[in-house]
Amino acid sequence: MAENNGAQASVGEIQTDAPHAEEPAAAAAAAAAAAAAAAAAAAAAAATAATKTKGNGEKSAAASASSKTGAQKGEAADYVVKTAKGTRDYGPEQMAIRKRVFNIIETIFKKHGAVTIDTPTFELREILAGKYGEDSKLIFDLADQGGELCSLRYDLTVPFARYLAMTGTTKIKRYQIAKVYRRDKPRMTKGRYREFYQCDFDIAGDYDAMIPDVEVLRIVYEIISSLDLGEFVIKVNHRKILDGVFEVCGVPKKKFRGACSCVDKLDKMPWEDVRKEMIEEKGLKPEVADKIGEFVQLKGTEELVEKLKGMDKVLKNKFARMGLQDMELLFTYTKLFGIHDRVSFDLSLARGLDYYTGLIYECVLTSEQALLEAVPSLDGDAAATAAAATEEGSTAAANQEEPSCVGVGSISGGGRYDGLVGLYSGNQVPCVGVSIGIERVFSILEAKEFAKIQEAKAKGEVYVVRKRETEVYVASAEKNMTGERIQLCASLWDAGIKAEVPYKKNPKMLDQMQYCEGEGIPLAIIIGSRELANGEVSLRVVATREQVAVKREDLVEEIRKQLAKL
Repeated sequence: MAENNGAQASVGEIQTDAPHAEEPAAAAAAAAAAAAAAAAAAAAAAATAATKTKGNGEKSAAASASSKTGAQKGEAADYVVKTAKGTRDYGPEQMAIRKRVFNIIETIFKKHGAVTIDTPTFELREILAGKYGEDSKLIFDLADQGGELCSLRYDLTVPFARYLAMTGTTKIKRYQIAKVYRRDKPRMTKGRYREFYQCDFDIAGDYDAMIPDVEVLRIVYEIISSLDLGEFVIKVNHRKILDGVFEVCGVPKKKFRGACSCVDKLDKMPWEDVRKEMIEEKGLKPEVADKIGEFVQLKGTEELVEKLKGMDKVLKNKFARMGLQDMELLFTYTKLFGIHDRVSFDLSLARGLDYYTGLIYECVLTSEQALLEAVPSLDGDAAATAAAATEEGSTAAANQEEPSCVGVGSISGGGRYDGLVGLYSGNQVPCVGVSIGIERVFSILEAKEFAKIQEAKAKGEVYVVRKRETEVYVASAEKNMTGERIQLCASLWDAGIKAEVPYKKNPKMLDQMQYCEGEGIPLAIIIGSRELANGEVSLRVVATREQVAVKREDLVEEIRKQLAKL
């Protein structure tokens, strides 16, 4: 609009000056000049308007054309080609690990009788607001598109509670595996992203105390054990015990949640820093913070429950007394569920989310393999890995921090949230659940696979991360066997065998076998004119190169026998 207004002003000036000309000829000349200027200005204005109407589209098209031309010339694009901050791509090797982990987790969820649901990636903003305490600032708000105000889901628990309220469901055992989004500071090499998967398991319904809660702990135990992540401990605490301790220590009730959020940082900060935050930011008196410090250092099992019951001030507090009754039941059931030696009562565990009302828990790895300084990329994306490490290193330098070697932290967490559904419907539905921090699990497993690759390389061997599920590769040792290979492969597909066939008409035998070895395909079928004449094929075990002749009619059965041995 500025250019257009400027053009109109110029025309106005010429038209105003024209009547003051002394000579008719001069006046005529001035009028002609004015007309020409007006036409030029109008043309310029029209061109400007057209440019603005097209907006950035033309620029984008021009940039695209420029990039395309540059690409055709073999030149790099004039912008940085990268994923958004806090996100990443996953190559075939990484996806193979992820799929295996998802299958293990989903199998365990189903074993415990859970059904699955799905909820939208984004929710109405008011659904999510006020549910996450200080972490509410990490919610990704979407731009107003002229309709409802929405945000990307922060977790799967709040959408689940909204689902229960909307559908009127009062009893369900559900699991959900889906992506969530947090506007957090990414730590890519520690498995902390802005877009990541959560694997949630929840039990909704009014049941006897602690039985569903301890089954959830059993599920965590089964998952972490099945994934072979090393030694671990499941830390447990109780929100009512925490509230009772805060009250006994002299924390004003309105400051309970603030004190709780400080205690929640004890796994990341030393007590001195947490105490300072309690006093300077949360407004607690120093003597109150010191009393809290005495409690949050306590941990144990049944003996800690007895110790707290022996403290008169604690036992007289109704919140603490209710929580201790639950903890007594919990340790009774952990023995029955066979997980007692993995559970630790830890008063430093707080979990900062506002919706927890009872038992809370986290699973933490304790073995050395969890202490990861960085996770190399399995797909050879050295640039992405270096960029992530550089970004984190720069952040640490800016904050004057030493590089952390704490590892991935807790890999699962959850608790009881009996009041959340009632916020949406008015009808309370007691719930308890857990979320597996799957990205952190992937970081550990990816690092383990990378270590195996490096170890094999040092020995002059090859370790293959199997990316595909192909069971049999149909090969030929002679030329002009394309049709026979395709027909044989199609018959294997019909029988439910996972098979591949080369796309070249006359592939070299060496190339076919190297492909099998490189991709970890266990069996290869080799056909030639002699095999065809005899109505048989050669079935080779790729790893050992053992080879046997098999009749065509017995082939599927023999393949299944061989696969069962592997």
